[in-house]
Amino acid sequence: MKGLELSELFWGNIARPRLERAMPQILDVATVGLVGEGSECWGFDDSVSRDHDWGPGFCIWLNDDDMALYGDALREYYEGLPQEYMGARRLHVLPQTEHRVGPCATGDFYSRYLGISSAPNSIDEWRHIPEFGLSAATNGKVFQDPAGRFTAIREALLAYYPEPLRMKKLAMSCALAGQSGQYNYRRCLAHGEPVAAMAAMTEFIRHIQAVVFLLNRRYRPYYKWTDRAMRSLPLLGAKLSPLMRRLIEEPDSRTELIEEISEIVISELRAEGLSRTRSDFLLDHGEEIQSGIKDEFLQSLPLMAE
Repeated sequence: MKGLELSELFWGNIARPRLERAMPQILDVATVGLVGEGSECWGFDDSVSRDHDWGPGFCIWLNDDDMALYGDALREYYEGLPQEYMGARRLHVLPQTEHRVGPCATGDFYSRYLGISSAPNSIDEWRHIPEFGLSAATNGKVFQDPAGRFTAIREALLAYYPEPLRMKKLAMSCALAGQSGQYNYRRCLAHGEPVAAMAAMTEFIRHIQAVVFLLNRRYRPYYKWTDRAMRSLPLLGAKLSPLMRRLIEEPDSRTELIEEISEIVISELRAEGLSRTRSDFLLDHGEEIQSGIKDEFLQSLPLMAE
């Protein structure tokens, strides 16, 4: 059983009835769920994940006033829950699991991942939020949210980047993928620099992944889970992930694979009307995408910056 499902069962079958008996007033104001760090929040947990920081658990999010009023009692309640459920040890509130389980102020939770306590209100605020933070703040599942405040922020984030910023990120990622993979990989080999060539290939993979997530309007998780998440994306995910694996496994075919991957991406850019140039160089497509950005400041930025 996946950790997210286990946690929801733990909440519904064990924890919620106990909270209803002990502090029923909390259920009218508390948001409960499991969102944030941990492979189980993305649904990527497996048998390997169970060696640390894995098990039934949940977070109770409250506004600042309710947190001040009920926080201590809720911490005592949470730590008093059964130590095990369905054979798995419960997640405790520890330094490494703070903000993942137990009571937490809604603003503190979002500040941890976004740097601000609510949804961004401007492109400038969006630009300063790390993508991993956006992914972590919108994964998992909310089990209940009677007031809807937590979910309102979550839905604003899930609506994705403002379109001019998405286009700027897409232009930059296309340019950097072209520079690292199509241009620098083979040049590094020609210079007799295999370590630099490997770094160029890794950069190419990273920026192509960024392009795929931007095309799907989905946030990338951190590097460990990016390929795993990409496989399920409807646009190019299942098509490109096997080619990425071949880049690792077939060193003699890397130059050809880089071009094949680039052409697939370019075809999608053309199909969506994002670029019209007939060039086979991703950097050129990045330039064209940037030229069409409908935000004067973002359009004025260097191509390889956001």
